[in-house]
Amino acid sequence: MKHVLYLSILLGIACSVPPSDAMAKTPDGREVFDRNCSVCHPINPPPKSAPPVASLSSRYHEKFATKAQGVAHMEAFLKKPDKSKVIDSRAIARFGLMPVITMTDAERTAVASWFWDQYDPEMRRGRGMGGGQRRLMNQ
Repeated sequence: MKHVLYLSILLGIACSVPPSDAMAKTPDGREVFDRNCSVCHPINPPPKSAPPVASLSSRYHEKFATKAQGVAHMEAFLKKPDKSKVIDSRAIARFGLMPVITMTDAERTAVASWFWDQYDPEMRRGRGMGGGQRRLMNQ
């Protein structure tokens, strides 16, 4: 009987201790995007009040050779948006500088990695969602 009591007490203590950072669940980038970014950034064109994810991901792939470089840059930008760190000055001219969004470091990493992975090589060749139709309409 004493063993059951001790085991119950030990189990109760173990359940009340918060998990360590190593044991905590890694945030899902899409969930972080949906919760923090999707109000302004649509996934695909047309833009809302900020550039679409597909366009941003394409710009990051043009500017950075590796995912690690692109994600690190986006994490730093998300932590402290700064005009000197923008990758597309036209977007800043059109939409302005984004505000600071409160996120944990893990959330910034998850969403930056998710953004990078949204890259569609067809966007770079004018064959994105519009299939080059805008170019044809403006001729």
